[in-house]
Amino acid sequence: MKGIYDIKEHIPADRPGRLFLLAAIISISSVILIFIFLFVTASPVLLKEGTEFITGTEWNYQTGEYGILLLIAGTIVLTAVTMAIAVPLSIFTAIFLAEWSPRWLTGVLRPPIEMLVGIPSVVYGIFGFFVLENIFQDFVDPFIDSTLGFIWIFKDVNPNSGTSILLASTVLSIMILPTVTALSQEALETVPRDYRHASLALGATKWEIIKKIIIPAAMPGIITAFILGLMRAIGETMAVVMLMGNSLHFPTSILDTGYAMTSKILNDIGYYISFDEPKSALFAIGVVIFLMEFIFVALARFVGYRFTIDRRES
Repeated sequence: MKGIYDIKEHIPADRPGRLFLLAAIISISSVILIFIFLFVTASPVLLKEGTEFITGTEWNYQTGEYGILLLIAGTIVLTAVTMAIAVPLSIFTAIFLAEWSPRWLTGVLRPPIEMLVGIPSVVYGIFGFFVLENIFQDFVDPFIDSTLGFIWIFKDVNPNSGTSILLASTVLSIMILPTVTALSQEALETVPRDYRHASLALGATKWEIIKKIIIPAAMPGIITAFILGLMRAIGETMAVVMLMGNSLHFPTSILDTGYAMTSKILNDIGYYISFDEPKSALFAIGVVIFLMEFIFVALARFVGYRFTIDRRES
């Protein structure tokens, strides 16, 4: 034992701390450098257009007009529909795996769900385009239009095509499902077992325990899962390009086509990378995407913080 203590005396106590600090600095610096690079490249168009870059609806390389309001609208609608599909499905799956599923069944179901993360985006896009597009055109879209078409957001404005925001959102929700599910399940499983036992002793049912005890206690982790899924939905490119329609207009329905900001960058960057102003305009879209993700993350964190405070006060 004395020899061990002698060895420890010769090891600097703060060496692990310095290593962790270095890793943190590298991570944070990478994000800052990426943003600086984007902003510097995009600054000519941002300074030229000003607020018109956000509020304008015209995008024309010949006339030098760059407005991305339609692209922002397409991105927001796509993200909202995706999260509306993915979040309930993911959280319900996580609750089943964490609270109801036997251990052997969880071991069988979770690996296939996690394998969805490793499938390339282009494969999702191909599957959606060649398989789901026909199904949506012939069955899903007509059914939604016939049952809910009196509500404008469910009206089928393109009956001869299955390509739509709903199709892109459906595929995108499958892509983010494993991330949200896995993180939500881990958050639920970290809630102490004593909470469950105490609630059972007081006569609560299993669903009451889950709804009133476990989910509120796991909410910070669930919100983190939501944030990561949201950022993936905003930043996804390849599948969105193939399935959303790339039509530059305000979407009038979830069955309408649209144009996302990431799709615009991918479609045009190969043609205009050699031209200073068009390249600057495309990089400016990247800056807006970066800021949108920052705002959405901040809002989600604020909601989670307020939820935690209100729960403690109650």
